[in-house]
Amino acid sequence: MLDFYDAAEKTKNALQALANTQRDWLVKPKCSLEHISLADYFERMERSDSSKSSAARDRQSKIRQVLTILHKWGIHTLGQLAALDREQLGARLGPEVIQMWERANGQSNRVLKLIRPPESFEESFEFENEIETAEPLLFMLRRFLEQLTIRLSGIYLVAKELTLRITFTNKQIYERIFKIPQPTKDIDLLFRMLHTHLENFKSKHAIVAVALSVQPIKPVREQFGLFETTLRNPHQLSETLARLTALLGTDRVGTPVLEETHRPDAFQMEPFTWNWASTAGNGGRSSATPGGHPKARGSSPLHTFRPALRRFRPSVSASVLLDEDVPAHIRNTDLRGKIVGQRGPYLISGNWWDEKSWTRAEWDLQLENGELVRCHESEGTWEIDGIYY
Repeated sequence: MLDFYDAAEKTKNALQALANTQRDWLVKPKCSLEHISLADYFERMERSDSSKSSAARDRQSKIRQVLTILHKWGIHTLGQLAALDREQLGARLGPEVIQMWERANGQSNRVLKLIRPPESFEESFEFENEIETAEPLLFMLRRFLEQLTIRLSGIYLVAKELTLRITFTNKQIYERIFKIPQPTKDIDLLFRMLHTHLENFKSKHAIVAVALSVQPIKPVREQFGLFETTLRNPHQLSETLARLTALLGTDRVGTPVLEETHRPDAFQMEPFTWNWASTAGNGGRSSATPGGHPKARGSSPLHTFRPALRRFRPSVSASVLLDEDVPAHIRNTDLRGKIVGQRGPYLISGNWWDEKSWTRAEWDLQLENGELVRCHESEGTWEIDGIYY
């Protein structure tokens, strides 16, 4: 007859022996301190230290000096270092070797550095079917903004810039960056910027994916001075400029800026930005007005009155008859007559080193009725630049 108690006791003893064997295997280290190289260990410690300060570099230099001395003593492993006396090491080699001895014996504590991964404020979606209208795209963008603004509100940030990326069926990616005039987390204002841009957006290929990212920034608080001002509604101005740009084109809306050239009336359009120049430095007075009293300037013998040139923008085309390469008669829809006096030609040119090279000859002409005009000739074509008054 089988004795169940004996069988249970044998099973218990076998399991206990197996547990002891597993515990001994777990407790026993895979390699002892005698097999760990002292130089390799502290070299790995140096590589793990990401600090680039001068104090960290000095400490690493001292550790290398201590390792050199220990190698001369015949100390090459952590086990050999841990077997030495702590007080005697410190008396001979200083405090650095005491820290090394504590690390070898497991008595030092290394502070754990918490590194937060950078948070990405981006949402994307791939459509199951190709879309050709703006309604599904606007629906997804509205959901993106709701999710992104919730995350921004949780860490007390606002949106400074929006980046819209649209992927088409031909694998091309359309990207547009929206500069927000006044950083905000208002969903309606942000969505209105995207909606205004997509109203006149057209593409030859269908859309398969869309992504929206936000560049966050801390809310800006600014206290203006007594003579300073700001826009009442920057978002409304930005929306109006966006609508005008969509209607007229980017080359017709913005701020005209003179180009770095001597060519008359050469300018380019740049995006409009609101920058109010403070006049606090000169006591609130405008620095555009020249100094001096008007009567004092008028009484100066060096002061002379010169006629002002009223420019035509753009220049008006004209027909000019030449007499021995000198203008003799001019005719235009608004003025015509014989030329009784002229000054010129004044030759100017520029950009001769590229395809935008230009050259022109300017003349100041006086007609028989007393009118003074400024004209120029370029590539055989005459144009009137303005009239002197």
